[in-house]
Amino acid sequence: MFANDKKINKIFFFWLLISLLLVFLIIIVGGLTRLTNSGLSITEWELFSGLIPPTNFSSWNKYFDQYKEIPQYKLLNFDMSLNEFKVIFYWEYIHRIIARFIGLFFMLPLIFFYFSNKIKTEYINICLVIFSLIIFQGTIGWYMVKSGLVNEISVSHFRLSAHLLMAILIISIIFWLLKNIQSNKFKIFFNFNRNNTPYQILIFLILVQISIGAFVSGLDAGKIYQTWPKMGNSFIPNDLMLDNLKEFFELDNRSLIQFYHRKLAYIIILYSIFLGVHIYRKKIHFLFNSYKFLMFFIFIQITLGIFTLISGLNIFLASMHQITSVLLVFSALNLYYLVAK
Repeated sequence: MFANDKKINKIFFFWLLISLLLVFLIIIVGGLTRLTNSGLSITEWELFSGLIPPTNFSSWNKYFDQYKEIPQYKLLNFDMSLNEFKVIFYWEYIHRIIARFIGLFFMLPLIFFYFSNKIKTEYINICLVIFSLIIFQGTIGWYMVKSGLVNEISVSHFRLSAHLLMAILIISIIFWLLKNIQSNKFKIFFNFNRNNTPYQILIFLILVQISIGAFVSGLDAGKIYQTWPKMGNSFIPNDLMLDNLKEFFELDNRSLIQFYHRKLAYIIILYSIFLGVHIYRKKIHFLFNSYKFLMFFIFIQITLGIFTLISGLNIFLASMHQITSVLLVFSALNLYYLVAK
């Protein structure tokens, strides 16, 4: 009986690990779907249909004709051929298929683990929260797509940011749960105390930066100032007229969003250095290696951000920049987990 329980717990751990990798995969594919402007190629939700892609000329024309009705085609891609449409269609199609697979892959084993009564109740409850968020994420995804079907040529950058942050939240909860299982503990993330606060602030700053990064992507704000360290001829772009407090919150302003994204990167670097000084002064030896990983990913992330910008938004570099942001979240979570009480 004990050996069987141990086997089920091992399967439970690897199921969560694979789930984490699948969420990581869909974040990558989702990023590429946005970078290739493919997210509006399928104009219907198709909750239960659309599992099989078009197989003949007639079905392809059906999807293409639907795409021709939205502003993105009429104003931006009016000269697009059917073969060109197929490229953007498949990016969105693959994105949706992976999303559906994740939902089923998480739901079916969860039912088994729930009724097996072999997994700790605390862990199962967290998995139920994760599954609820996965379902909610699908709703957010369609809510995002709808924003680009009527009056705009792309999706709302606010909804894009919400969609990305939900994915980061899901993968972070899975990561935290895996850490709990590995250590056979149940550390609560939202445990606010003097010891945890410095590390929670770092995670908060990274999440805000990811959100602003989604704004940059959604607004194509990276296309206007492709120089570094200056934005054009100065550190503050000339087209920013910040004469009153309200203008600091104009989150549709592409120059302002890129400016915020750059400056918050510097703040994160400085704060991480401050955190490192604190760790080494207090001689918290068990954090040394994890802190080095954190600084490594911050360095890689900043470097990729700069080269993405000056390369004219090279799609490979832009995708790597997004991938590294997830690894940076993992490194910050890992650092926090080690000190969390």
